[in-house]
Amino acid sequence: RYLRELAIRNNRFAITAHRPNYLLVAAYDTSDVNPAGLPGTEGKDYESKFQVSMKFPLVENLFGEGQGGIYAAYTNRSFWQVYDRQGSSPFRETNHEPEIWFSWKTNWRFSGFNNRVFRVGLNHQSNGQGGNTISRSWNRLFAEFIFERSNYAGSLKTWWRIPEDAADDDNPDIDDFMGNFEFTAVYTRKKHSFNLMFRNNLRNPMRGAVQLEWNFPLIKHFDGYVQWFNGYGESLIDYDENVNSIGIGVSLTDWL
Repeated sequence: RYLRELAIRNNRFAITAHRPNYLLVAAYDTSDVNPAGLPGTEGKDYESKFQVSMKFPLVENLFGEGQGGIYAAYTNRSFWQVYDRQGSSPFRETNHEPEIWFSWKTNWRFSGFNNRVFRVGLNHQSNGQGGNTISRSWNRLFAEFIFERSNYAGSLKTWWRIPEDAADDDNPDIDDFMGNFEFTAVYTRKKHSFNLMFRNNLRNPMRGAVQLEWNFPLIKHFDGYVQWFNGYGESLIDYDENVNSIGIGVSLTDWL
């Protein structure tokens, strides 16, 4: 990942991965696919899922070499009912997530971990469905701490939802299900990567999500990839549904 970051500094047209880029060839939902995103069809319990995520710098070295930068990123997560031939294999849901943030390198230490980067920024997430009953969107201000230790890395991210007018808010209770913080941890060993994501609202009733990922060597440019998700907010259309899904496929990039 460091070499890719270096390429950005030397080539203004280069982009790097922001979040993992992957394709789940088959993902099985044991809690049933929510048909809300598929008018006129019930859909299948199994589908394909993929994520494309990239970032690029807008301004760097605001306060000296390597200190202070503004970055932008875009993440697309799509749920494709490719096996539903009777329903013409539609995309059940696509979530768009552009964001912009200020990044500052740090060297804080605690309990053997080094806090390398601090970020604060603005995040927008929507499913691109304007003006109808399946429209979902929200805007957040966030702060994130990124830390590392040996073959461990992780981040702690918290956010505040920007209020919307009641008449325009198509998901007023989304933070009750999506929570107000997210913890991510990564452990690497012998070309394998094990990742944990935990999200929670710290309220009563307590809701959130957990996701486990495993990247393992497969072929030259691709890793094998397994993902298990349980909880709320896997997709915006299902943000208030408790989903339990497991999938297998390939990944181009992981968290590191």
